[in-house]
Amino acid sequence: MAKAKKKTKRLVKKTSAKKKKSSSRKQTATKRNISELKAGTIAPSFQLKDQNGQLYQLDDFRGKNVVLYFYPKDLTPGCTQEACDFRDNLNRLKSHNVILLGVSKDTESLHKKFEEKYDLNFPLLADTEGKTCKAYGVIQEKNLYGKKFMGISRTTYLIGPDQKIKKVYPKVKVQGHVDEVLKDIQSLS
Repeated sequence: MAKAKKKTKRLVKKTSAKKKKSSSRKQTATKRNISELKAGTIAPSFQLKDQNGQLYQLDDFRGKNVVLYFYPKDLTPGCTQEACDFRDNLNRLKSHNVILLGVSKDTESLHKKFEEKYDLNFPLLADTEGKTCKAYGVIQEKNLYGKKFMGISRTTYLIGPDQKIKKVYPKVKVQGHVDEVLKDIQSLS
């Protein structure tokens, strides 16, 4: 009986050690993803549906520049301002062979409401499982009124025709962001 207890304790220790190693590997992979997404690296591929149920994947846009912007939540003040700024400047973006895609973890139906309320003229991709957000390293710890939680950090990626990241805009400040992106796109042309 004593031998069985000792054996059980050893198994428990081994199992918890394996879990710790596995957990640290996952954390390292997440940190690696975030740090690797710099200018010059290949952008992670994705397949997501927009507010109309149409499927989009990064491979569809080979040969074009893509502005892929991640935002926290539909119909909130900052996200609305950012979306409307992109909407108002869409023709300027298109004149530089740019495809604009917005991404959040909201559902297709909430994206549809957002599109209709503000006459948005570009795809809003629904990453409800957060896989694309994680691949791009935008799920980060946030702090709101002293409460910490994991959420989308407002981030934009400028992806070139070769599907390599040309520029990363972390922790975006909404005001003036579209002009900053356009200036960088013009310098790439």
